[in-house]
Amino acid sequence: MLLPSGWLLRHCVVMWLLFHSLVLMTLCFQHAATSCSKRCYCSDNEDAFGGKAMRCSNLHLTEIPQDIPNDTQHLYLDYNLLTSIPANTFHDLPMLAELDLSHNELALLEPGAFRGLAASLQFLDLSSNQLTTLDPDAFEGVTARSNFTGNPWHCDCKLQTAFPHLDLEPTSLTGIICQTSEPSDSAAQGVPFLLAKDLDLCVVLKKTTDVAMLVTMFGWFTMVISYLVYYVRHNQEDARRHLEYLKSLPSRQGKSEESSTISTVV
Repeated sequence: MLLPSGWLLRHCVVMWLLFHSLVLMTLCFQHAATSCSKRCYCSDNEDAFGGKAMRCSNLHLTEIPQDIPNDTQHLYLDYNLLTSIPANTFHDLPMLAELDLSHNELALLEPGAFRGLAASLQFLDLSSNQLTTLDPDAFEGVTARSNFTGNPWHCDCKLQTAFPHLDLEPTSLTGIICQTSEPSDSAAQGVPFLLAKDLDLCVVLKKTTDVAMLVTMFGWFTMVISYLVYYVRHNQEDARRHLEYLKSLPSRQGKSEESSTISTVV
């Protein structure tokens, strides 16, 4: 049975429209994934390492662009006015191998700031910022070679205890040079933090903890002694009263016997 020509025509038009819509959607998604962020400059195979590079240098940015192509491998955000890196900022950049955040005003790396980059990131530049300490939770397994020079590091017990939890390349951490330290007489200022031998910035905290423990133990000891003194005095008073009571019993018994004798005589 032959189908009406009008039905075939409508069917062909519908199929053509669906195919056209699918092609447009594919192009839109590809454009969203590969387009360049506004005000930034993108290029392919810029250097020997290859891959897409996006430069947003010296644009007076106060926050990181939200429209970074997800196939970016080299991202340059240097010479801007960034003050912090929020959590999950680079989570949608699974191919990012190089990240340059140098010469900003960064003072805070929030926990999860570099989440999602552990498998891809090879170089991280955080030099010439305002970082004073590091939070291991900001890196979440990132093992990239890093540059931390030119920051006003405040070397204290918190920073020293953070190092064992960092998976960064060890040679990267030699760029951490103390500008200030706590305690201030620790001889840590002006030297690479990790190269300072026999440096223990937690000694003051340990001494404070020891003093607190001694004070606590002395307080408990005083309470125990006070209770024992009270207990002994209270028992002595009870014992004295009981002894007086016992002493009074024979005299009462004697009077009772004397009364019984008189009654018998009568």
